[in-house]
Parts: sequence; C-alpha cells; structure tokens
Amino acid sequence: GRVPGASYRLTVDGPRPYTLTLDDLRALPQHEVELPIACVEGWSKSARWTGVRVADLLERAGAPRPARVRVVSLQPRGAYRVSELGRAHAHDPLTLLALRLNGEELSPDHGYPVRLIAPNRPGVLQTKWVGRLEVL
Repeated sequence: GRVPGASYRLTVDGPRPYTLTLDDLRALPQHEVELPIACVEGWSKSARWTGVRVADLLERAGAPRPARVRVVSLQPRGAYRVSELGRAHAHDPLTLLALRLNGEELSPDHGYPVRLIAPNRPGVLQTKWVGRLEVL
C-alpha cells in the first residue's frame, strides 16, 4: 500500500526526539548527491538524489558524534525493514534521506515518500519508505 504523503511522519529518536512531516522535510536544506542505484541483479546506474542529510537530522536530535543509527522502514515486515548505519555512514555528507530522484518525486518502487541513500552500501540496505531514525 502507498503511504499517503499527507499522513507521513518521520520520527527521529535521540536525546531530543522530534517528528517531521513531509512538508517539514521539504523545507529543510536540500542536498543533491550523485550515487548509483545498485540492484541485486548486479547492474547499477548513476542517479541524482535530492534530500536531507542524515547528519543534519541527527544533530537536531542531539545525537552524540559519532553515533550509529537504526533506520526503520514503514514496511510492516520484511527482511530489510530495519537496517543500521555505522558511524561513518551516519555522518557522511553523502548520506541522505532522499525525497527526489533525478529531480522527480520518488515513485513507490523507489521508496516514496522518503528513502535512505548512502555511498558504497548494498541496495538492500538502502532502506525504502523510512519512518524512523533511532540514535543508538
């Protein structure tokens, strides 16, 4: 099922927890990175992702540096519903919660409304439909 954008919430859990709507996320500073979409089948193509830096979201939650982060999908179940971002990834300026792909809003297939994108990370760990970030 598609998550309607209007009811979407991102919860960032840390020393100073907070919740953002999709409009809140769009209002934050947006960054663009070029990272491949890697698929299990082995092909990958370069793509332009636009979104909010995970490091910025963590800082706002009062996360200690460096922190590890658990990323939880809105998917009710599935092997890759929860993934973990190590310290290097969590604070890498290229690690985004992406809202747009090549200038377009994400499709549900690509993780609408929000997905994780990080460098050098297998596709299955690029969590789609992100609902929570938990500082560990």
